[in-house]
Amino acid sequence: MPFDVEAIRGDFPILDRTVGSYPLAYLDSANSSQKPQVVVETIDDHYLNHNANVARAMHMLGAEATEAYEGARSRIAGFIGAASSEEVVFTKNASEALNLCAYTLGSTLKPGDEIVISTMEHHSNIVPWQLACERTGATLRWFDVTPDGRLDLEKAAADNLINERTKIVSLVWVSNVLGTLNPVRQIADQAHAVGATMIVDGSQGVPQLPTRVADLGADLLAFTGHKMVGPTGIGVLWGRYDLLSEMPPFLGGGEMIEVVRMTGSTYAAPPHRFEAGTPPIAQAVGLAAAADYLETIGMDAIADHEQVITGYALQALQAVDGLTVLGPTELDATGRPVGRGGAISFTLDGKYGPIHPHDVAQFLDSRGVAVRGGHHCARPLHEAYGIQSSTRASFYLYTTTAEIDQLVDALAYTKAFFDK
Repeated sequence: MPFDVEAIRGDFPILDRTVGSYPLAYLDSANSSQKPQVVVETIDDHYLNHNANVARAMHMLGAEATEAYEGARSRIAGFIGAASSEEVVFTKNASEALNLCAYTLGSTLKPGDEIVISTMEHHSNIVPWQLACERTGATLRWFDVTPDGRLDLEKAAADNLINERTKIVSLVWVSNVLGTLNPVRQIADQAHAVGATMIVDGSQGVPQLPTRVADLGADLLAFTGHKMVGPTGIGVLWGRYDLLSEMPPFLGGGEMIEVVRMTGSTYAAPPHRFEAGTPPIAQAVGLAAAADYLETIGMDAIADHEQVITGYALQALQAVDGLTVLGPTELDATGRPVGRGGAISFTLDGKYGPIHPHDVAQFLDSRGVAVRGGHHCARPLHEAYGIQSSTRASFYLYTTTAEIDQLVDALAYTKAFFDK
């Protein structure tokens, strides 16, 4: 079926809202995507007809809830091409998944060991590794970023960034600020050549791109439900089963145990080892519905639409005087961006100097355009570019060219106001 963005928008009732006299142009999907009606209805149905705890209750509702929860695990395994459902761990978000990696893998580190990340990471892929280094005496190193928003691979090679001391490499697949699509497979191969574990933050990649974990070369992959038309409160950690089996528990409590005695405990096999307590049951059911929805449309088609929209936006934003895009701006012969995803961050200068992103976001909101202003949980990246913050417009399967035009018109309005 051809990609029909108007039909898709009909699945998202919130997109019919207005802001004052303006139609809502929701351009903040990198922050959190909107939810199709089928996802909301699936969660409602679970609570209204099947609600119970999982793996405990010896009754019909308990069996239904357990079947739905474990079925969601299998569904997500299929969505990312995992070898089995036992490789899928449910967390409350991608931040928890990355903290799980840092805490468990970090327990084996010692002084002299090195962890490699990059300047373009979200804080969730910086702070946990800083804490791991503080606990263990390991050293944190990182890829720098080129002026055009790519990882500085040449400098990394010259600095011997990934070497025999490297134990962990943890990188973002698609930058939430620059939109950069990183060569994670290439870097994974380098990491594996020195015996290091490769972790990928897929929070922006999995919602946008067809995902097969084997193709990524990752050992562990973290992503979140609320950016892929799923509910809040659920994230995913995928890992190679042999690696998960070697990792110690992250949180202690019910369901993550095998036998508990006052003198000590033994632990369940993955994935339940990492799912202490009552898990996000309804959220997992909703996430499975989100995966069904995305695959019904087709991830290849979604990725192509996002490329078309991003290319259109990069060209349209050139008309805004004083606007500077952060990250890659190259387009191919078809007008699609080269090596980037659907988030565009920018600064805006007026006649009297820079216009603060919070002011930009507020003025755009007054014209119905929802964007994000700030450092987008990536302060070190902004500091690397010598700026305090930026404005970000981000797109998804329901974004239209008319919304991009509305963004450009609202930016012109904003600039005219501040140039008075």
